[in-house]
Amino acid sequence: MQIDFHHATTYVAARLAGFDQPDAEIVAYAAQYVDDATDSGTVYFDNKALYHRISSAHKMVDKRNAKALANHLVWLPFHFLPGNGGLEAGLNPRGKFINKVVCTPNSAVAEEMVRQAIAEKHKPYGLHRLGVTMHVYADTWAHQGFAGVCHPVNDIENAKETGDSGVFKKGLRPILRDIIDDTIPPLGHGRATVFPDMPFLQWKYKNYKGKRVERNNTDLFCEAANCLCMAMQRYIAGDPDASVSGIQKRDMTEIRNLFSSCLREKGKERHATWRAAIKDGIFSFGSDTVAYTGKGKGSWKEKALGSNFHQRVTTYRKDFLTSDWKLFHDAIQAHRFYVIHDLLPKYGICAA
Repeated sequence: MQIDFHHATTYVAARLAGFDQPDAEIVAYAAQYVDDATDSGTVYFDNKALYHRISSAHKMVDKRNAKALANHLVWLPFHFLPGNGGLEAGLNPRGKFINKVVCTPNSAVAEEMVRQAIAEKHKPYGLHRLGVTMHVYADTWAHQGFAGVCHPVNDIENAKETGDSGVFKKGLRPILRDIIDDTIPPLGHGRATVFPDMPFLQWKYKNYKGKRVERNNTDLFCEAANCLCMAMQRYIAGDPDASVSGIQKRDMTEIRNLFSSCLREKGKERHATWRAAIKDGIFSFGSDTVAYTGKGKGSWKEKALGSNFHQRVTTYRKDFLTSDWKLFHDAIQAHRFYVIHDLLPKYGICAA
């Protein structure tokens, strides 16, 4: 999924769940920033304070993707949550270990991850942790069938559009397929390019076993949006087992229309359409003005570290400890530790 879902759709789901605008903006920003926090390392301040951060994303063409540990620490906990074949803890899918690692929509692993975010809502970074969790949760629908490790399970062939959007009517051109096979490792859905991320797309492909797979992204994205809303309703209630309603029919119709009618390959263009729709007040919560700045002036990072954060020593700001940027990075460290060291081992998966 791209910025249109991770930021705009998550924002809409949060507002429909009952969050006020400021809290919904935090959740949605954090959900998108998971894709944009590609830097790691220690920040050195002029007062001798230090802050060590980790990254929650790599670009698809990144030398770190050739390192197994880097994959396990980024792709598995943040983008391709292992699904254990959709089975409960203590059970194993048939076949080899890789089948435990393949991402599965709304798996027992994913549901338990959501429960943990609700259980820790009292933390200073609770809302930021929820946003991170919503990113990973949503990706279990878009990334299903793929794994966050370099493995032949991610090889696909003959990816073609089956719907009538026309955006990808020629599929992946043979010359592009050759380039992909030569330069992009079988990691995640890299060899399917952007097909899993397009909310309007109906498509098909042959997986590594030669089995034909058909996908209707619009249906999958609508289901994901509804499940995110229900998860956030339970977060507000403070009860992971609360009976909740999810997205009402009128709002879901608007969401589906946005997914299916905005026929643009670039996520930023679809994001602009969503922002305009939110401002026009098409949803039941009324008119809101929302924006996202991932870097530079006005970004969480700039507000926390200033415009000269790239220098060797950064000026320490008195509100750094409560800044959204710092709380987000606290959240991704807490999330990664939980997923790698507590959650996945419960399902027999040793990731790092």
